[in-house]
Amino acid sequence: MTFRAHILGAAAGGGLPQWNCGCENCNLARAGEIPAQSQSSVAFSANGDEWAILNASPDIRQQMAQAKVLHPTDLRKSPLRSVLLTNGDIDHVAGLLTLREQQAFTLFATTEIHQVLADNPIFAALNPNYVSRVQIALDEEFELVEGLTAQLFAVPGKVPLYLEGEEVQTDLLGEQTVGVHLRSEGKNVYYIPGCAAMRPELRDRIEGADMVMFDGTLWQDDEMVQAGLSQKTGQRMGHMSMSGEDGSIAAFKDISVARKVFVHMNNTNPVLRPRSDQRKAVEAEGWTVAYDGLELTI
Repeated sequence: MTFRAHILGAAAGGGLPQWNCGCENCNLARAGEIPAQSQSSVAFSANGDEWAILNASPDIRQQMAQAKVLHPTDLRKSPLRSVLLTNGDIDHVAGLLTLREQQAFTLFATTEIHQVLADNPIFAALNPNYVSRVQIALDEEFELVEGLTAQLFAVPGKVPLYLEGEEVQTDLLGEQTVGVHLRSEGKNVYYIPGCAAMRPELRDRIEGADMVMFDGTLWQDDEMVQAGLSQKTGQRMGHMSMSGEDGSIAAFKDISVARKVFVHMNNTNPVLRPRSDQRKAVEAEGWTVAYDGLELTI
């Protein structure tokens, strides 16, 4: 078996271009001068025939149409076998409503994330005769799809925006934000699209991995503030930035990982411009910046 990952969407919530954003990146994407990117989602397979999708993006219909590996093989039959959610954010769960069309698959998530779905009656559109909802405990190993096992683990993060109260803790450790450890025939891959900080236990966990797909939301912490788009920093949103002494590039310098891939880039992130200085700096440090349609094989 060959471990395959297919990037369905490389951007953070809102995509590139975001519908109401006039930032430099969004305008360049509208003009066709840089590649547009849909919202965060990735598909994994160990045999090339059966696939699991991690995070159901609002753009999932378009994403699956553009990914030949997910095209139907018969009437009402797709290679999709399971969906796994890493948090309850809108850009990771809204696509479930597109997957309501009488296709059998298993929906994996922590108990807390499943409860978020259960509390919203619109997700009852997922017919239980077709969609099995399976609750996964942290650090429990389970079969995600044939030949591919997975294990969920807590990473620092926060609750979804729509569940925030007056006070927000952005580095919670629990079931609300998880990373995924994927294994297939001795290969180890980690998918961590949201992470507020690099903790020693996370560093130890990913050491020696064949590939890590990691949170690439912002280039710098005050990026959106500097752009005049928001008063929220990356830390306030529960995301590490790429640059800086507390950023992910610095954090990974002394971690042995065979392949490092940034995913979940916000529309303001300058690395989305292929010829930007920031993109060159990222690539010089051995990182790949994901893009829609990128397929990675181990």
